[in-house]
Amino acid sequence: MKNLGAEYENLDQKVYQVIKDLIEDRTLLPGQKIPQEKLAKDLGISRTPLISALKFLEHEKLIEVQPRRGFFVRLFTTKEMIGIFEIREVLEGLAARRAAQCITDENCKILSQIFSEFKDQKHITDISAYAKADRKFHTMITKTASREFLTTMLQTFNIISLAYQNVPREGLIMHPDDTMKDHTQIIEAICNRDPEKAENLMKLHFKKSIDILEQQIDG
Repeated sequence: MKNLGAEYENLDQKVYQVIKDLIEDRTLLPGQKIPQEKLAKDLGISRTPLISALKFLEHEKLIEVQPRRGFFVRLFTTKEMIGIFEIREVLEGLAARRAAQCITDENCKILSQIFSEFKDQKHITDISAYAKADRKFHTMITKTASREFLTTMLQTFNIISLAYQNVPREGLIMHPDDTMKDHTQIIEAICNRDPEKAENLMKLHFKKSIDILEQQIDG
């Protein structure tokens, strides 16, 4: 891990981003206690910028404080996840629409290659690799949409989705076998510069996850 002790400028922000990345790549898992002493030592910093970063992440709902126990990666309930996916449905639908309006040929090639290793697989078994591709897919569409505030909001919601309690699936609600077709169709709509279709397909993609979460509550 990079030593940040000698980098005084915007130190709180840098520590904040390091911890956020650890949650996003699932080095820190949902419900896990934040190892403050180890993090401070690994980063070469004092506890002050670390606590500042943790409090900011608490404000973003990515971390929670348990009295007399410390900071923990927040573990979201199914009902909370439904609300989060309803927000993502709207925002990522908009991102897909915007991406279809402005994507370049070069970015289309990159987007089309994200799931290439899985296309010929009848049953996808490497959940971790697929989850990383899934995150890259959603991140690239959001960034292609070229809307700074949209990107910032969705980054937090996407990380929250990773913090869902379904640890064996790396934060995925649906099995990869059930989402490959969705991803392929969304990519085709974006690269065909069809904003309406891209938005509708993305929103439908999220509705499927919402339906699964609602069934978990009803069950």
